[in-house]
Amino acid sequence: MNNHACLSTALQENNLILTAQMQQQLEHYLALLQKWNKVFNLTAICDPREMVYLHIIDSLVISPYLHGSRMLDVGSGAGLPGLPLAILHPEQQWTLLDKSNKKTRFLTQAVIELDLPNVTVHNARCEEFHSEAGFDSIVSRAWSDLSTMLATIEHVIAPTGVFIAMKSAQVATEIALLSPRFSVQAVQPLQIKGMAVERYVVILKVK
Repeated sequence: MNNHACLSTALQENNLILTAQMQQQLEHYLALLQKWNKVFNLTAICDPREMVYLHIIDSLVISPYLHGSRMLDVGSGAGLPGLPLAILHPEQQWTLLDKSNKKTRFLTQAVIELDLPNVTVHNARCEEFHSEAGFDSIVSRAWSDLSTMLATIEHVIAPTGVFIAMKSAQVATEIALLSPRFSVQAVQPLQIKGMAVERYVVILKVK
């Protein structure tokens, strides 16, 4: 099954409604990811079908939890979940942050080829990254445990902003170890139809 057919099926299964242009952009992104991954090893997931479900759908299903218009994807890697969400929400301003030069090179090229004026890419460590205006939503796809993530990126959250962490197992253990400075707003299982995976989204705020 090619990218178009597989993505169409996955979107339909998960009740995700996108414009034709958005779907074309996602297909182009998948093609770029598959091409660059052969040389740069951007992701361990190489199977085309798994890329659709575990990268694209996995990213899009957190859309209902986004807050505000200024978004930061921390440890974006190959652009997940930031790039699919930026395609889905052209009205939002997205910043993709990663410390890996090869990954930000890919992200920069992808943003150009996908024609995403609402996306900027930064090659920096979380601790060294600064922004004049805080972010309304900071998303992270399990690049570290919750305590480490919050400690390294807390300085760029807006006063009313939220942290949105995508986690798999051990989420309860990580929550138990959180600093009392943070409050857990919600822990929700993410349903990805078409692939048997265990996923959670954790929403946190600074007290």
